[in-house]
Amino acid sequence: MFKTKAFLQGFAKEFLCVHRNASSGSGTIKHAATVPVDPTNFKLQRALLVSKLSRYEFEQLRHPNLNAQQLEARLRDRGTDFETLMYLHNLHKDFERTIVRSFQNVGCEVRLANRVEFRSSLSKDIMRWADVIVPIGGDGTFLLAAGRASPLFAQSQQKTPIVGFNSDPQRSEGRLMLPKHYTENPADAVAKIKSGDFQWMHRSRIRTTLLGNNGHIPESTDLYRHCVTKMEQEKTEPQYLSKEMAKKYKAKMHRVLPYLALNEVFIGESLSARVSHLQLVINHQNVVNKTKCSGLCVSTGTGSTSWHTSINRISKKHMEDLFHILPDSAKEALSGVSTEELVQKYNQNLLFHPDDPRICYSIREQICVGVWPSPKDFESRGFVKNLYVKSRCIDANLVIDGSISYPFNDGAKALLEVHPEDALLAISLD
Repeated sequence: MFKTKAFLQGFAKEFLCVHRNASSGSGTIKHAATVPVDPTNFKLQRALLVSKLSRYEFEQLRHPNLNAQQLEARLRDRGTDFETLMYLHNLHKDFERTIVRSFQNVGCEVRLANRVEFRSSLSKDIMRWADVIVPIGGDGTFLLAAGRASPLFAQSQQKTPIVGFNSDPQRSEGRLMLPKHYTENPADAVAKIKSGDFQWMHRSRIRTTLLGNNGHIPESTDLYRHCVTKMEQEKTEPQYLSKEMAKKYKAKMHRVLPYLALNEVFIGESLSARVSHLQLVINHQNVVNKTKCSGLCVSTGTGSTSWHTSINRISKKHMEDLFHILPDSAKEALSGVSTEELVQKYNQNLLFHPDDPRICYSIREQICVGVWPSPKDFESRGFVKNLYVKSRCIDANLVIDGSISYPFNDGAKALLEVHPEDALLAISLD
């Protein structure tokens, strides 16, 4: 990763900046503004529970013609640890039944849908019926619930809040779910929600707008099915661009995609070994930044704990390499600070708050030789209000939350931005 002295020195400057900010308190994350809604006025009567698809259930879908005994034989023959598979399946199902009872015990009407059923055409009607959407599983299930709800949210003012329970905190971090101690005491969490003893949290989401000359949206595919499948989706109407925008981006119309990104939007070649060629405009500036890379990840504050951090984090080895090339004055300034402490401070500084109106773009493995990038000072990471992206790729996709994929090949144009009205309404407990 660290290949040149100049590159290392650049990171050294950032380390010193992070260290000073942390010491002075200027690096403190600002918390969300108070939501002007009284939780005690929230009436919990109907709950839609969205359950994860266990690996065993996934295998049942893959082999619909096999009975239980035949499926077990098939899985064992291929080397699957069947006992562990069933243990995890039963663990989740037992927890699922506990959550159902917890809501029923406070007088709540409950409907239960798994991830397959939740994709059906009835899901929008069910979401309109529910007072709260409750993902049960891990962050993937939470993202699915939020993603499938966003067409509804984009088309109306209704916002059904979401609150998630982690069914297996020993094997899943579940950052989007309630704190792990509520896995042991879900009835306590439900009682607090019922009584209004909770806080509202707004999580910013990325709106993706396609720019072009005909207002056409390509067919999307559902990556959760592990196969290419056309998705049923709400339709958004194409609109004409302003004269200024039309001239700037050489397009006539724009059309908002019906799905919002809670974590991130990724743009890149489908074949990971192929270089992604993209052009970016930051905050509608007059500079077109050209890059060749391994793809573009545009993250929200919610997603900053996930792929965003994985792309940009550093390791202890990187820090040790930095110390070798730092001038003596810098080493003296950092005396008494352990390598582990600096690594932790740097990586923690990558996070930003879920309701932050900004988005952060990260260029994965940007080529920095010869004429690339153009201009040469184009940074591989930065906070922006909006980001225009034009594709020069051969076989690329624009992927929303790792779930919904659109073709995004040569000439395709998109504008990524945050709108307050698109925010996800979540329930937060201490």
